[in-house]
Amino acid sequence: MLSSNGLRVTPQRLSIYEYLLSTRSHPTADEIYQALRSRFPMMSQATVYKTLELLVELGLVCELGFGDEPNRYDGNPKAHINIRCTRCHRIYDLEEPELDRLARTVQERSGFRLSGQRHEFYGVCPDCQRQR
Repeated sequence: MLSSNGLRVTPQRLSIYEYLLSTRSHPTADEIYQALRSRFPMMSQATVYKTLELLVELGLVCELGFGDEPNRYDGNPKAHINIRCTRCHRIYDLEEPELDRLARTVQERSGFRLSGQRHEFYGVCPDCQRQR
């Protein structure tokens, strides 16, 4: 995807993308930087931010903003539901096959040409419920 858009495929860019594909934790840019800096000691935080911006622009990852908290990144760009724990702030994915049908219905009824969708639910995760 990068090379077909005239962009360089660097080891850093590939590693950032591979990291996002390998985790379900929805990391922040800083968490990604911390995870990869031992492999790429010369890589800057700016490289991580620019790469994430590029991957979002290409539709390979999703950026999730939550108000005053740092943005998080999701390596799963397909339509799915994000469920966020209001205590520990972890984000869980839930696949829902009806989302594609819902998007078609929204497009037909609104006349919009949709370019994306985002579905979020909030609550207390099972781990945090057990800690009460």
